[in-house]
Amino acid sequence: MGKSVFVKFVSEPKNDSLKSIIGIACAAQAINDGHEVSVFFAGSGTRLLDGEYIGELNKEMGTDSTMVSDMLSKIFDNAVVYCSFASVKATLGHSEGDGALNIADDKITWSGPPGVIKLATNSDVQLTY
Repeated sequence: MGKSVFVKFVSEPKNDSLKSIIGIACAAQAINDGHEVSVFFAGSGTRLLDGEYIGELNKEMGTDSTMVSDMLSKIFDNAVVYCSFASVKATLGHSEGDGALNIADDKITWSGPPGVIKLATNSDVQLTY
């Protein structure tokens, strides 16, 4: 029987890109293993919703790699995705509804600290990157 896994991205990926890639890989693996996965992007972790930046992470895995994009697609298609609107605005300068993220706005549950606390207290496993 699968567990409820909560993965939170809050760190600046530019400071430790491999940590972010590992977090993405762990979230994708939890999905592959049949767990119920919720992912929350907040703070500087919202940079992972910038398609151009994900292109840079792909290149870290190899010149023609799409590994990071592929794992994010698995997450976007199979996990419940949460995001802080204020963090997106502060980190990326984008507004909700402008279509600038690498995931459609209608696939995001916009939330803040109350959502983080609810997800953390209701999950079996929490991972923070």
